[in-house]
Amino acid sequence: MTRTPEEVFAHHGQELGAGNLEGIVEDYTEDAILIVNKKVYRGKDGARAVFTQLLSDLPSAAWQLDTVFADDVLYLEWSAIGGGRKAEHAVDTFIFQDGMCRVQTVDYTVQPA
Repeated sequence: MTRTPEEVFAHHGQELGAGNLEGIVEDYTEDAILIVNKKVYRGKDGARAVFTQLLSDLPSAAWQLDTVFADDVLYLEWSAIGGGRKAEHAVDTFIFQDGMCRVQTVDYTVQPA
């Protein structure tokens, strides 16, 4: 049975909160496209690179999420604080396909907390 976008994102958030890189990567398709701060990443290796950086930027972060789902699309506004740094007013968009993350865009800036 295919997961709903809400189920995929719930798993994604759980794994991100736990800092489980491989659990995060499981949610992405083999041909996923991630555009992060104007740079393009592809596939599971791209997702791994993106989240290695994010987890390094905001280690052991506390996350605040505000989500809006519309069919296969998720609009996400978020902020996080961890490791003496913070990201505020960050925005992601996800497009889901067949119970997986197929496309994600992210815009965030890390600053001292």
